[in-house]
Amino acid sequence: MPFLQSNGIQLSYQSAGQGENVLLIMGSSAAGHVWTLHQTPALNAAGYRTIVFNNRGVPPSDVPPGRYSLADMVADTKGLIEALDLAPCRIVGTSLGALIAQELAIGWPHLVRCAVLMATRARADTYRRAQTIADQVLAESGLVLPAKWSAVDTVQRMLSPATLNDDAAVASWLEVFEMAGDTRAGDARAGDGGQAWVDTDGDRRVALRGVTVPCRVIAFADDTVTPPHLAAEVADAIEDCDLVELPRAGHLGYLERPAEVNSAIVEFLDKN
Repeated sequence: MPFLQSNGIQLSYQSAGQGENVLLIMGSSAAGHVWTLHQTPALNAAGYRTIVFNNRGVPPSDVPPGRYSLADMVADTKGLIEALDLAPCRIVGTSLGALIAQELAIGWPHLVRCAVLMATRARADTYRRAQTIADQVLAESGLVLPAKWSAVDTVQRMLSPATLNDDAAVASWLEVFEMAGDTRAGDARAGDGGQAWVDTDGDRRVALRGVTVPCRVIAFADDTVTPPHLAAEVADAIEDCDLVELPRAGHLGYLERPAEVNSAIVEFLDKN
């Protein structure tokens, strides 16, 4: 993967395909190449050039010491867009990546042509705030949980009951997450280092009313991290935004139901 300098750090990235640019922003702790399992092939086949990258804290991008802020992550992505001369570009983000995309659309609309916001929210409710606090307490303790325990905890939080009740599917997921150790593909967790401290709970509903670029929110019916009722608040706040809710999918719906997700992404991008 090539590297570029952005916001004082080095980011690894890769591009594929030809056509107009689509930047994909991954969630907490996950590498950008996760997009290449399903999303970038579909986008390349649809005639788009895709750019994926590793956020700060995810090697081989730099892993600066200390706690990261949402502003850090947004500045990194802004710098990447500028360094690669992508603006205005189509953006697809999931979880933390969708929050980064929200902030870019709020503060730097000239960089964003349109945005797909997956597994997103504009605020945290009581239960979601408790989840964040619990994960941060665990991270601050320095405790490293056994990989088998973390794998079970991760699939419970990240996947749909439809997947959990499929013996073959859940066995594969458990193996993947156990091999990954104490990290998780798309949500804050002990082991995430600085990313575990990014504020994902702030209320952005008022700021989102100022977004002028077209957006689509993709919600996953069984998502317990960014549930559909919180995702719907994002769509309600943005003037030019629609909402697609996909069944039988949890927080990692783009991996559980890739065909449906890819169809929703391409259909929206083709119109914008």
